[in-house]
Amino acid sequence: MRLDRFLSQATGMSRKEVTRLLKRETITVDGVAQKRGAFQVPEGATVFWDDTRLELPGPTYLMFNKPAGCVCANDDPMHRTVFSYLDLDRPNFDKLHTVGRLDLETSGLLLITDDGQWSHRITSPRRQCLKVYRAWLADPVTETDVSTFAEGLQLRNETTLTAPAKLQIIAEREALVHIHEGRYHQVRRMFAAVGNKVEQLHREQVGTLKLDADLAPGEYRSLTTEEVASFY
Repeated sequence: MRLDRFLSQATGMSRKEVTRLLKRETITVDGVAQKRGAFQVPEGATVFWDDTRLELPGPTYLMFNKPAGCVCANDDPMHRTVFSYLDLDRPNFDKLHTVGRLDLETSGLLLITDDGQWSHRITSPRRQCLKVYRAWLADPVTETDVSTFAEGLQLRNETTLTAPAKLQIIAEREALVHIHEGRYHQVRRMFAAVGNKVEQLHREQVGTLKLDADLAPGEYRSLTTEEVASFY
């Protein structure tokens, strides 16, 4: 990697700021002062800025408990975004993105990362990653609904049936929905297709990863190495 690119990623400085920094002869690579931005930093090299060692930031993997009323976007003129809840001092903060999306009024487990390949493994339709939602309904959930979800149903303006989904009745108007797809507003539209209406929707699980019960709405934590690896 070029030295100027290394410095930009390690410090969050612009390329112009990095150029000025190099001119001051305060950057060393393996103990040798370097002024050229084009210098190739060897793999495993030790880079110092004066007495401070510089390292490239590793990937970020976050579990976020999304509150209802915020959007999965970097900027929005009408609503608070999920990124406004993050208090992170990272050079690559602007590269963070949500792994898939939850709509404005859906709450619950949302994954956030800057690792595009990891994100793709979760969201790719080919992977059929499990998602579990808890839904509160306007009308009672029936055993007929359970059968219909398991068989696949026709959504409005769709040409193919939904894949088989597990509908688990928790209470008269409360259910868990297990799906392996990610169609637009899918859970809400599935209940609409059987003549019911979702009044509240909360995602509890993605893959084998369940929302941490200790996270209040708007709170987040880093994933463990094991949790990240569970999607590989």
